[in-house]
Amino acid sequence: MITLTTTEALADYCKRAADHPYVTVDTEFLRERTYYSKLCLVQLAYPGNSEECAVLVDPLADGISLEPLYERFRDASVVKVFHAARQDLEIFYVDSGVFPKPLFDTQVAAMVCGFGEQVGYETLVKRIARQNLDKSSRFTDWSRRPLSKAQMSYALGDVTHLRQIYEKLAAQLEESGRSHWVEEEIQILLSPETYVVNPEEAWRRVKTRTQTPRYLGMVKALAAFRETRARDNNTPRNRVFKDDALIELASNKPKSIEELGRSRLLLREARKGEIAQGILEAIKRGAAMPDEELPKPDRSKDKLQVNPAIADMLRVLLKAKSEQAGVAAKLIAPTADLDAMAAGLRDVPALTGWRREVFGADALRLCAGEVALAVNGQNVEIVQLA
Repeated sequence: MITLTTTEALADYCKRAADHPYVTVDTEFLRERTYYSKLCLVQLAYPGNSEECAVLVDPLADGISLEPLYERFRDASVVKVFHAARQDLEIFYVDSGVFPKPLFDTQVAAMVCGFGEQVGYETLVKRIARQNLDKSSRFTDWSRRPLSKAQMSYALGDVTHLRQIYEKLAAQLEESGRSHWVEEEIQILLSPETYVVNPEEAWRRVKTRTQTPRYLGMVKALAAFRETRARDNNTPRNRVFKDDALIELASNKPKSIEELGRSRLLLREARKGEIAQGILEAIKRGAAMPDEELPKPDRSKDKLQVNPAIADMLRVLLKAKSEQAGVAAKLIAPTADLDAMAAGLRDVPALTGWRREVFGADALRLCAGEVALAVNGQNVEIVQLA
């Protein structure tokens, strides 16, 4: 097993990788004690059977730069293959501002190819590569050196088997004409907005029972402070204070350190010092927030007049279409989309892109009374109406 610890060795590997149609990529990282993921290991593999085809890259080695890898990420002639790429892409984007293009995510491809929702890598290894994975090293501390042979073997397995999985899924997509489905799904992974949290929008992640604008203004101010504090100090949000403490603070609105100290849910470290002062200042901002700046809860779907009969018919159509296409129903259209359509809304994902091809177009015809559903043996079929 080869471990690259210098920029020169990584550059040499990436130069060889440029001669191949694809390279598989994975990472090992830690995030329990930081806001940003700490990259501990990068695994790479290109097609071939020799030992030098698959390597480990140690980003913690003294003086190493990942720029040769990022240069390969920019090379449009080589496909970069990941499984469940979101967290890996976030690490690379935060570090370099670079997205690997073209990108192929085998988890997305597997869903399109009929392997179910959010299928795991281990499942694909068993079903496609016909191998078993040793997962005993999965939750080890990847920042400690030296890595054990078990850790290194586990890490390499995440990219070596991925080659066979990619080739199988890519061929299946090409044969079925569904490659563009995967390309559509991957676009959200290549958007900076997926990974950058605006502190002023952090309140949307907090689940609250009260939805009055003034209360949400207090939540917004506290969530913005927490997000900024966590980001600037590279510490997890819940190490500043947890959601339940945020909700308590938004309700009680303490005005002094003494009142802050009466909180039941606030961590001891947050009742004094810079965090305590930040909380009190956030509460002042929330209280003084002008009405026009207060968050407006999304009420657009609260009073939808959902026709239950139409919703049920759409569910039957969706089940029939998903079985016919071999794609998980929830990937095509979640329940919320079906209810929105049954209420007359048309601005839903199920009516765009590849989903429209598979389900949306016929769903619109069903809602418009242009087609009906009929049972033919064990199948549900669409019947054109005069």
